[in-house]
Amino acid sequence: MAQHTARTFDMELDELARKIAEMGRLVLEQIAGSIKALVGRDLEMARGVIANRNTVDTMHRDIQEQGIVAIARRQPVACDLRQIVGASRIAHDLEHIGDLAENIAKRVMKVEDNFQPADVLLGIEHMSELVLGQLNQVLDSYTNRDVAKALEVWRNDVQVDAVYNSLFRELLTYMMEDPHSIGYCTHLLLSIKNIERMGDHATNLAESVYYIIEGSALPDERPKGDTTRIVAVPLTAVPESGPLLKE
Repeated sequence: MAQHTARTFDMELDELARKIAEMGRLVLEQIAGSIKALVGRDLEMARGVIANRNTVDTMHRDIQEQGIVAIARRQPVACDLRQIVGASRIAHDLEHIGDLAENIAKRVMKVEDNFQPADVLLGIEHMSELVLGQLNQVLDSYTNRDVAKALEVWRNDVQVDAVYNSLFRELLTYMMEDPHSIGYCTHLLLSIKNIERMGDHATNLAESVYYIIEGSALPDERPKGDTTRIVAVPLTAVPESGPLLKE
């Protein structure tokens, strides 16, 4: 009987891991779709990203509920409890990443300006590729219980921050030189901040994987390259009706 119960619980943990993998796949698609919509002004793609938000939210709730039920029924020991708690943390961060992808898609729907700085758009694509790579790696580290891969993601967040800071400065330059670009550049500034925050959530995922495997939190302070917290467009660059941008 005890062996049967243990096998059943193992199957429940495997199902939880499968749902995390499926949720991760969908969130990766959401990110890729939102960036493609932003760069290509693809309204249909943007609508698809927005429509899929409910699916991501539902998967998040299912994972949390399954974890709660498993704890109540099985009263798991420490290592199994970490798997359940860690999965809940991961689902929480994935849900937030989906929200950020949706935010970008919504901005695509609002853009009316024809101004399109090709160099910035290429930079955004590069930044999103870095984040997608980080997320793919950390999800793989979760599936394979590979702590080394998780630590690599945790340490490499500074790469995303460096691209963000470069694009941030470049967009401010466009806005100061041409007030007509302010509307579109504002949307891009907020979009790259969303991508940068996705990178932060990827490091959260890495910390959760480390916790699941090692049973403790990472001892070191997280590496961080982004020190920008409040963004202000110089008043001389903003027409009377123009926006001031704050995070």
